[in-house]
Amino acid sequence: MFELAILGLLQESPMHGYELRKELTAKLGAIRAAISYGSLYPTLRRLQAAGWITEACETPPDAEEVPPLTSRRGRVVYKITAEGKERFAELIAQTGPETYEDTGFGVHFAFFARTDRATRLRILEGRRRKVEERREGLRDVLSRAAERLDAYTLELQRHGLDACEREVRWLEELIANERSGRAPDVGGPREDNSPHPPGQSRREPERP
Repeated sequence: MFELAILGLLQESPMHGYELRKELTAKLGAIRAAISYGSLYPTLRRLQAAGWITEACETPPDAEEVPPLTSRRGRVVYKITAEGKERFAELIAQTGPETYEDTGFGVHFAFFARTDRATRLRILEGRRRKVEERREGLRDVLSRAAERLDAYTLELQRHGLDACEREVRWLEELIANERSGRAPDVGGPREDNSPHPPGQSRREPERP
């Protein structure tokens, strides 16, 4: 998933390591915590060894433009290669079980604009099945063992069930849009009780 995210971002434009970290945070949003930034540079080195990305140094500025005590050494810029673009196309087309899990689904969803509709639909349907299974497991726990759970554990189970139910509704809306050829509606704010993507919390209303 980290490989897919990096190749996808570098396909948009070449970037420094710092820019990649910043864009990964912006692109992946709430699921970014699942990706270790300590593995960014080792992953970049591995992608470079595979021939999927390359690096070059920016031309350092002229001496008179360099502020005092500032290094003139150019920064490394990472660029995707033709082979890297082929690898990205291969990864973005995958629809296996790993694309239904929380992190895998989140990364693939972040690049849905560059995924064909049939692949998007398969991933959405697989994710819906996954969340429905999770929802049914929580319902089973609540029906069989609710009386043995303390109040806080019970509330946590109910919270998880509520999150699953919201996500299933959200996924069903997306699936319906895909089948009819419509893009998601992002024109206005969500209602308070509308479903949200996994890991994304509702925004609190601004206080006067």
